[in-house]
Amino acid sequence: MQRTVPSATSEEIRLYRSTIYSLLRSSTEVQIRTLEEIHAGMNSLLHPNARQSEPDISAFIYSLLRLPDCMPQVRSVVLGQSDEVFVHHGYAQVESWQPAPARARRRRCFFDGQTILACYIASRSDIEDIIPTLTAYQMEWNKMHYLLHASWPAEIPLASATADPQAFASLAATLQLPIEDLERLHTVWGDAFAANLELIRSRRFSLGVRLLAGSLSSYQRATHAWWEPVAGQAPALRSRPVYFVSSNTHVLPNLLTGFALRHADEIIDYVQREGGSELQTEWAHIQSGQVPSSKENFLYYVLKKYQQTPAGHALIQAQRIAEEEAGIVRVPSEHAFDVEAQVIDLERLNSQRLDPRLLDGGFDFLKKTDALILNIDYPLGLAAYNILSKVAEQVFNVLGVYVMGKAATLNAIRGDVMIPTVVQDEHSHNTYLFDNCFSANDVTPYLTYGTVLDNQKALSVLGTFLQNVHVMDVFYTEGYADIEMEAGPYLSAVFEMSRPKRHPLDEIVHLYHLPFDLGFLHYASDTPLGKGKNLGAGTLSYFGMDSTYATALAILRRIFQKEREYWKG
Repeated sequence: MQRTVPSATSEEIRLYRSTIYSLLRSSTEVQIRTLEEIHAGMNSLLHPNARQSEPDISAFIYSLLRLPDCMPQVRSVVLGQSDEVFVHHGYAQVESWQPAPARARRRRCFFDGQTILACYIASRSDIEDIIPTLTAYQMEWNKMHYLLHASWPAEIPLASATADPQAFASLAATLQLPIEDLERLHTVWGDAFAANLELIRSRRFSLGVRLLAGSLSSYQRATHAWWEPVAGQAPALRSRPVYFVSSNTHVLPNLLTGFALRHADEIIDYVQREGGSELQTEWAHIQSGQVPSSKENFLYYVLKKYQQTPAGHALIQAQRIAEEEAGIVRVPSEHAFDVEAQVIDLERLNSQRLDPRLLDGGFDFLKKTDALILNIDYPLGLAAYNILSKVAEQVFNVLGVYVMGKAATLNAIRGDVMIPTVVQDEHSHNTYLFDNCFSANDVTPYLTYGTVLDNQKALSVLGTFLQNVHVMDVFYTEGYADIEMEAGPYLSAVFEMSRPKRHPLDEIVHLYHLPFDLGFLHYASDTPLGKGKNLGAGTLSYFGMDSTYATALAILRRIFQKEREYWKG
């Protein structure tokens, strides 16, 4: 049908994407500097001061959090879908190199200890994420290099600025930054702050990138390589009914095993000894009833922090044992992109160990059910389509598809929850209309610090950097205020799970009367129209965890409800 819809791609962004793919077709390495001018020209929301001489510290922090800490040593980035692809192009045994994770992006990367970084990619969405991120990182590094090299006295070590407030203020002035921006960078880098600034002062950053394989079949093979270990460790997926959940790897196990609740005394002892004033105050307020915070959410959050300390390491293995006893099988990603899977056998759950907020309605169904939950660590962009398509191809019977994930918001605040019933997908250019099985009433009882907004319109964008103010203004005018990356690709897969053909392009698509349950829940992590209000400027922290658990509770309660209804009949 003929229609006119808002376009989420400006000419500048379209040209940027075309240039990226044109350059990456080369069989040799491409220099990032060739993209700098066109990157600046798209006026990205995440990089608004790209053209300015003063550093855009929010864009720099956003980038460095999504890149490995070894980036100052890297000169070349190679991108491939599988170990076989790397070997074929002469990069043997990259998985024996140093693991190089990023703090705010799940991507399997390995550093050779010298100059080369190898990264696994799952779809072209990874390309449209990593290339602009590398470009922003290099541009802002070189701005700071020029300012430090030209104006900071060579005989004065930058380490002196970390101990002397006056010297720190002088350093901020040299970098043409507000002191609070330099403090944010100091917080992110910690003890490496001075050393990294010395590296920036000493040289310009010049990075090359090479795409080893970019065909659709390469991504399909990578998805198959991801699926095989999952099916191998949980063969029952091929014969038993399955609820598919896209969330993360910590929420569902915490809610279903009761592990943190059984170790509450040890966790709280850690808070009192080493947790810091913020957590100590929050716990005191929870105990006294001064805040409506959830004791359970607090324990789940602190457990992860405690396990990162030497004293808490023993609880890592203990938690794995508790999960296995509860019928939860973890399948880490190996030799493919970084998406961990969990298979949860509902009949093995112990109702006496469930989160208290799940304890209503009876649990007789647990003795009868043969259903499984397949929970995956939510993927990036088009990888969602590839994974759900593969699951649908291999799984006997999908009973439900439930997706929770982070989103940017144009009309809410961080920690709010948005429930869409319309999704505009910039990959397929389809507008998907569907019945979301969740409403505000399903989430509100479990959300302490935010607001639930249902009947929303979501926009599945191509990449975090590939948006500008003009594009967002157009969509905001049309009521699209929920900005994320996975819903559209998931809905394209849902179409193919329920219709006898491939998903269409550039159509209004009605996804009603599906043969399985369908639900999307997005919690706000960024407010891109507010200056600096992205995750480069901070993290979701404990208070952001509130919406994560509220949405996960809604999903588990929905699954339990469906099972009760089935076995009651």
